Amino acid sequence: MGFLARERTIAPPGWNRWLVPPAALAIHLSIGQAYAWSVFKTPLEKSLGITGTQSALPFQLGIVMLGLSAAVLGTTVERRGPRWAMFMSLVCFCSGLLISAAGVWAGQYWVVVAGYGLVGGIGLGIGYISPVSTLIKWFPDRPGMATGIAIMGFGGGALIASPWSTSMLTAFGNTSTSGIGKAFLVHGIAYAVFMTVGVLLIRLPSKEFEAAKAELAKDRPKAVVPHNVSANNAIKTPQFWLLWVVLCFNVTAGIGILEKAAPMLVDFFKESSTPVATAAATGFVALLSAANMAGRIVWSSTSDLVGRKNIYRLYLGVGALLYLLLLTMGSTSVPLFVIGAMVILSFYGAGFATVPAYLRDLFGTYQVGAIHGRLLTAWSVAGVLGPLIVNAIADAGKKAGHTGPDLYATSFYIMIGLLVVGFVANELIRPVDPRFHEPKAAAAVPATGDAAGDQTTVARWNEAEAADTAAEKAEDADKSEGVVQK
Repeated sequence: MGFLARERTIAPPGWNRWLVPPAALAIHLSIGQAYAWSVFKTPLEKSLGITGTQSALPFQLGIVMLGLSAAVLGTTVERRGPRWAMFMSLVCFCSGLLISAAGVWAGQYWVVVAGYGLVGGIGLGIGYISPVSTLIKWFPDRPGMATGIAIMGFGGGALIASPWSTSMLTAFGNTSTSGIGKAFLVHGIAYAVFMTVGVLLIRLPSKEFEAAKAELAKDRPKAVVPHNVSANNAIKTPQFWLLWVVLCFNVTAGIGILEKAAPMLVDFFKESSTPVATAAATGFVALLSAANMAGRIVWSSTSDLVGRKNIYRLYLGVGALLYLLLLTMGSTSVPLFVIGAMVILSFYGAGFATVPAYLRDLFGTYQVGAIHGRLLTAWSVAGVLGPLIVNAIADAGKKAGHTGPDLYATSFYIMIGLLVVGFVANELIRPVDPRFHEPKAAAAVPATGDAAGDQTTVARWNEAEAADTAAEKAEDADKSEGVVQK
């Protein structure tokens, strides 16, 4: 496709690698608007006459499609290259906003669901994974920091979108379909312009940079991963599924607080000597969002120094202890509850930011974007599991006459149990067995700027996929447990 082709994305000699993180941020800050969906909930309910459950559906479907599209299209994203992937993210995400605008103007709720949730959700998934493997290639010495910068943008997108959306709805009219439609329209156009910056800036490492990797990593002996594992082989390893459990349970524990933060804080101190007003609880939500964003860069950068397994020991082990602290002493002090919840939410955001580097350590850089996409199905599960646990138990507690912290005691015990299981899963992760490694010739990706080099890359990807498919059929026929030998 000309400008979007992989060979057109190769960096010229002397390209500054620090231009790549802004390209990633341009995408993630844009699609991070999804975290500000709550701003549109009440206006949509009033203008379209829908319930709170219905107004949440576009966001919920968007998160589900994020995980599914990342898993299904991850290999295609790797093969086509980051510029093509980021452009497709732009088209889908911004089209979803424009379709939503048309749906609101027409008074058709299901058009909004299809636009924002289905079409926009595909853009979320492609956009989320598209810069990650590229950043890892550019920063072999600091993979945790590099991916943390980008994924911090997704967490911080709401800090920009929330006040911006609120101001637009106030100016255009937040009770009319015309005003809400205009807000969606402006979002779609503005984000298309901003994401275009990322499409133009993104580059793949040149041949010269590939040769200089050893110099970058000389002071970091663990920075170079000497092996590579394909996406199809990665999901056959216990390491992938152990890390799936780690991510799923870490996200479940964090999103359980995030989704019900404001009412949870009010309930905890409703019968205490220091009750919390609803307005103050709204400020608590903002603090959690800031902790979520900060944790993505601070803790993921720390993982470059202490190692990925050690940093997940912190997320999961200390997270479980903090839940226990909130359960036993949280209702005695508002500052204690707020600080404890903020640290848990920093671990929640950091889990997202650190996992691409963890995948890179285990499986190499060959198809890390595709592997990351498949791992994000853990997010889809956790996005349903966390809110379901907290809300269902709280609702049942209210029917039983419980109040205050008792509404959340069982939920917190479950979260502690999940974090402990995640901690054990992290401890069980070992280096990938060499039988799953790719031959060096198959895993090599030429870093040249000519068309022939790019055609070679695509051919090798296609050959690898064809070999994987053929070998899987042979395995089924032979009922053997052997590993693909390409």
